[in-house]
Amino acid sequence: MPVRTVATTTVSSSPPRLRDAWVALSGLSAVFLFEMLDNSVLNVALPTIGRDLAASTGSLQWVSGAYSVAFGGLMLLFGAVSDRVGRRRVMLVGLTLLACTSMLTVIVTSVEQLVVVRGLMGVAAAMTTPGSMALAFRLFSTEDLRVRALTVISTAGLVGLAVGPTVGGFVLAVAPWQVLLVANAPIAAIAFLGIRAGISADRPDDLHRDPVDVAGALLGTATVIGALVAPTLFVVSTSDRTAWFAMAATVVAATGFVVRERTARHPLLDLRLVTQPLVASGLAYKAAAGLAMAGLSYMVALQLQLAWGWSPALAAVGTLPQVVVLLASGRLVGPFVRRVGLDLAAWTSAAAVVAGLAVFAKLGRFGYPWVLTGLVLVAAGMRVVGVVAGTTVLRGLPADRTSVGAALVDTASELATAVGIAATGTILAALVGGSITATTWTPAQSHSFQAAISVAGLTLTAVAAALVGLGTVSARRTTTSTTPITQESSDV
Repeated sequence: MPVRTVATTTVSSSPPRLRDAWVALSGLSAVFLFEMLDNSVLNVALPTIGRDLAASTGSLQWVSGAYSVAFGGLMLLFGAVSDRVGRRRVMLVGLTLLACTSMLTVIVTSVEQLVVVRGLMGVAAAMTTPGSMALAFRLFSTEDLRVRALTVISTAGLVGLAVGPTVGGFVLAVAPWQVLLVANAPIAAIAFLGIRAGISADRPDDLHRDPVDVAGALLGTATVIGALVAPTLFVVSTSDRTAWFAMAATVVAATGFVVRERTARHPLLDLRLVTQPLVASGLAYKAAAGLAMAGLSYMVALQLQLAWGWSPALAAVGTLPQVVVLLASGRLVGPFVRRVGLDLAAWTSAAAVVAGLAVFAKLGRFGYPWVLTGLVLVAAGMRVVGVVAGTTVLRGLPADRTSVGAALVDTASELATAVGIAATGTILAALVGGSITATTWTPAQSHSFQAAISVAGLTLTAVAAALVGLGTVSARRTTTSTTPITQESSDV
């Protein structure tokens, strides 16, 4: 049963230059800034939050994980809704929700309340992010301008990802940690104004009216949440029976999702799209980069402060090289992609991210120079992956499925982010005795922490390397694939 083709989207009034769309790009960049800044700015504050709210090791990881779980679990649903009712409309509602939930942080008094707020912020992110990439891709009609536009937008996001720990550390020196989350409200306001003023409402021809696959959405969300929660239950739950039940329920939900999407007349996600070479390779690279970046940021923040005793401000300075690399390499992305091509740029940059994680996992305990090397490699790789992976996926999808395609890209990234945080937190909780937020550590606890960091880092490195290998193999299939997707034969 064939599916739709990649049609090069023709934009009737495409701006001839990036500067002609600066209002729209500003709004879209603010969305990506929030998405990437959110968890990174919180990483450096985790020890402070843990002590302030008396959080256990297991609950502390969900201060970050709740956002990623909600974001990743609901993104496909909101991507599908956006393709039906309008990407701009859904984004504006999501930005309003983001501003409101960010302000709720000021009344949080327990870690459980904070986890709920973080989950609501993840819902808002799931509503805004898929449409932003789709609109950026379709704003311009030529591949060169699309790459440059996505470079501008991803720059805001990646700089936010890198500058988050630095900003967070300095803010914590003069203000309570709640300020870090309340700051999302003005970012959401900027994005709202830029998108409302700079982007027109979706044309009916760019949308489709297939009914939303509610059953598929529920099964998909259950699968994502189960896959992330079940492993942690083996450590934090007092009953192994609960953990095994959660694992079994996840398998059942995943099986049901696959069956539903293969048999539904209007599936939430046409699984055949995921198997297209361009789509599969881009998603694999994006997932590898997200896994490595999330795991490294989480582990570096904890190691610098807890194991080495650095203050939040000094830890912020320690992560500053990421910002320098991301800012300095911005103008090099376009020429690099044009010189080597999207495929080679994708796998080499993803490999650099994995190499950086491996360096930290194996050598980071021996001193800051090794931590610095890992940070620089990951930042350089992420700078390119952030652009080429999304472009690759959207090139492989139909014009009226761009929001779902963008949702796939960010779902891959957010799931990988959540997996990286959940896996690291679970390994630390399993291998480190006592609470990692304790003010003083015994020598035995310090040794077990460093050993756990190495185990977690090497585990994530192996998974990320496997994803890069999968992406490379999928990319090579592009030149041999003889079954293009045709737009006329899309009805399912």
